[in-house]
Amino acid sequence: MQSISANILDTLIVAKDQLGEEAKGYLSTFVQSQMLEDQSFMNKNGESDLYYTSFGWMMSMVLGIHLDHDKMNEYLAGRNEDELDLIHYAAYKRCRLIHSLRKNGRVLTWLNSLGKQSVKALEEFKHVPHEDARTPYTQFIWLSLLEDTGNKLADKTKTEACLERYRHKDGGYMNVEGGSTATTNATTAALSVLGQLNGTSQDDAIRFLKSMQEATGGFKAVPSSPVPDLLSTATALFALKCYEEKPKYEALEFIEAHWSQSGGFVATLLDHKSDVEYCFYGLLAIGSALSKN
Repeated sequence: MQSISANILDTLIVAKDQLGEEAKGYLSTFVQSQMLEDQSFMNKNGESDLYYTSFGWMMSMVLGIHLDHDKMNEYLAGRNEDELDLIHYAAYKRCRLIHSLRKNGRVLTWLNSLGKQSVKALEEFKHVPHEDARTPYTQFIWLSLLEDTGNKLADKTKTEACLERYRHKDGGYMNVEGGSTATTNATTAALSVLGQLNGTSQDDAIRFLKSMQEATGGFKAVPSSPVPDLLSTATALFALKCYEEKPKYEALEFIEAHWSQSGGFVATLLDHKSDVEYCFYGLLAIGSALSKN
């Protein structure tokens, strides 16, 4: 089975291949504007950030943006793995993988080109999302990290049991045990993990996910959200694509409305500032919407 990261990469490439040269150049110019001299990428505050760098380097792979391999290596050498939380540790390992693939000329080969790498145990991290190692989002990050480093889950049954504790009665999932409502992103995280573990149907979660889409094509983060957002839309469309399910409404017009004059994508129509993370979500949303199920 293809890894989550490899599936994401393929989806980004589908989107890139559908862009005209002008649109591709428009996006590439913005992505390059977010890169710093050391080849890292800036966060919303204009500061070098390892998390944003993982998005920037993947976007650079897809868009064919030049990165200096020596500077990439120097940047990574300056990170202390032992001090990283789970999110930044996973970003670091993904950056290491991207650097290796680019250096060796295997840009489109995500895995099977590197041997198994050692990783810290999940319980060794001082901080994980929501400070809970069992939540769907934490489990999604953990599984992606294991796949990116050639590792496997030690106990699939235990992971499935953990996720069940975060299932809401409406069929979706939460990132807070005993929470009052399911959320789009917790549900997409759970679906991604379960799809990798057993590939079986998750009808209730899929129904919940589809219910979060508005007629505009966008997905809301939670049922009470005043407006849909690009992150929720991208992750929902990607999850539906992975399960070979179609959304209720076409989403391309919604996605394109979030492509700003700067060349990057914005989180919602109420936002004006873009960053490389949302460029990633914009391209992922386009590729997922265009994929034929």
